[in-house]
Amino acid sequence: MPKVAFHLYRPEVDTSCVVFASPHSGRDYPWSFLRHTLLDERAIRSSEDAYVDQLFDCAPQFGATFLTAGAPRAFVDLNRSCDELDPALIEGVRRSGHNPRVASGLGVVPRVVANGRAIYRGKLPLVEAERRIEEYWRPYHRQVQELLDQAHQRFGETILVDCHSMPHEALDGIVRGGAPRPDIVIGDRFGASADSGIVDLIEAAFVGAGLVVARNAPFAGAYITQAYGRPSRNQHAVQIEIDRAIYMDEELIRPNENFNAFRDLLRGVISEVASIGQRDQRLAAE
Repeated sequence: MPKVAFHLYRPEVDTSCVVFASPHSGRDYPWSFLRHTLLDERAIRSSEDAYVDQLFDCAPQFGATFLTAGAPRAFVDLNRSCDELDPALIEGVRRSGHNPRVASGLGVVPRVVANGRAIYRGKLPLVEAERRIEEYWRPYHRQVQELLDQAHQRFGETILVDCHSMPHEALDGIVRGGAPRPDIVIGDRFGASADSGIVDLIEAAFVGAGLVVARNAPFAGAYITQAYGRPSRNQHAVQIEIDRAIYMDEELIRPNENFNAFRDLLRGVISEVASIGQRDQRLAAE
C-alpha cells in the first residue's frame, strides 16, 4: 500500500486564502500493487500528472498552502466521487444509471490508464476498493475541507486551485482555424465553481507570463471543483490543466530540457495567484 494518503506543505505564515492542491501527482507505486497489474512501471504512470507537485512546490514561499496526493491515480482517483464504483472492475457493485467516467473505466478505483489500457487481469473485491477509499480518498478530502475551512475562518474567503496536467493530444480537437494552441486550460465548471472575477485574475496571471489560456474546453473541472466550488459561500474552486509537452517527455515520463525554465516561469504565476488570496489585494481589486 502507498505509505501516506497525502503530503501537506504549509507556509511559515499563512498570508493567503489560496490552497493549491495536486490530487494526481502521487507516484508511490508499491510492489504489492504493481505485481497485480498487467502494465509495466512506465505504462502504469501514463495517467499520472507527473511532476505537477514539483512545478507548484514553491507555493508555501508565497504564503499559500500546498497539498499533494500520496497515492497514485492508478490506485485511487481523488478527483472522483467515492461512490463512482465501476461494476466492470469491482465485484458486487451494481450498475446504477449511466456515468460516462465510470463507463470509460475511470471511476474512483480506475480500471484503465491512458488510452484505455487495462490495469488488472480480472476484478477486484469490493473490500479492496473500500479500503482504498477509507485509507486514501477520505483522508485526502478531509484535509482539503479542513484547509478550506481554516482559510475561510481566517480570511472570510478561500480559493482552491486544483493543479493538473493534460496530454498534449487532448487539445487536438479544440484547435481550429489557425488559433493558437492553449498551454493552459482553466476550468470553473462554466462559472459554477468560482467567482468570475477570481477566475479572470488567475487567467491574467498565466497570460501575463506569456502562456496561451483556454477556459473549460476540453476540461471544465471534475469532482473536486464540483464538490468544493461554492462561490455563494465565498469558497471557490478552479482547475488548472497544463500541457505536459511543455515540461516533460510524455513517452518516457521524465522532465524535458524545458522543465527548469518552465518551473521558474510558473513561480511568478504562483506568486501572483497566491497574492489574489491576500486580503489587501482582494480589497484593492474590488
